[in-house]
Amino acid sequence: MKCCRPWFKSQSGWLLAIVTTIMAQPVIAQTANFGTLNLSAGFDSAKAIVEGYTGGSYSLSAISNRDHNKKACIGFADPKPDHILTLEKDFTRLKLLVNSGGIDTTLLIQGPDETTIRCGDDTGKSKDASIDDSNFKRGTYRIWVGTFQPGVKQNYTLKVQQP
Repeated sequence: MKCCRPWFKSQSGWLLAIVTTIMAQPVIAQTANFGTLNLSAGFDSAKAIVEGYTGGSYSLSAISNRDHNKKACIGFADPKPDHILTLEKDFTRLKLLVNSGGIDTTLLIQGPDETTIRCGDDTGKSKDASIDDSNFKRGTYRIWVGTFQPGVKQNYTLKVQQP
């Protein structure tokens, strides 16, 4: 077995580097810090509301710098998504609105695959984030609600509407 030990020693450094890199990458979780939503055709917008609070120092731009519409993905949140949204059918258009009482929030939605990203910031004159977009395919979406400063804790509600 002496023939193999030098090979193992030279390769073990590479193996350690690869394992360290893999472990350092954020895990795309299928669980959420707060509530989940399951929406089917004709859902009631008055009931499509979840609550949570902001916080964390994970930069959302680590998930993506820009979304599929070239909009900047900004803010800080927990590495684990705040909410999981499951769409039981395709939706032509959805609107997601954060209400934090006016704190400057951001929003990032990833799904139904890891490469489809939607990001949102201010809504008109409000500092609360929103995303109003089309072509939401059936599947699971991970949602992060962030703030511009890391570690800011603020309660919010997240509402989903079908315009």
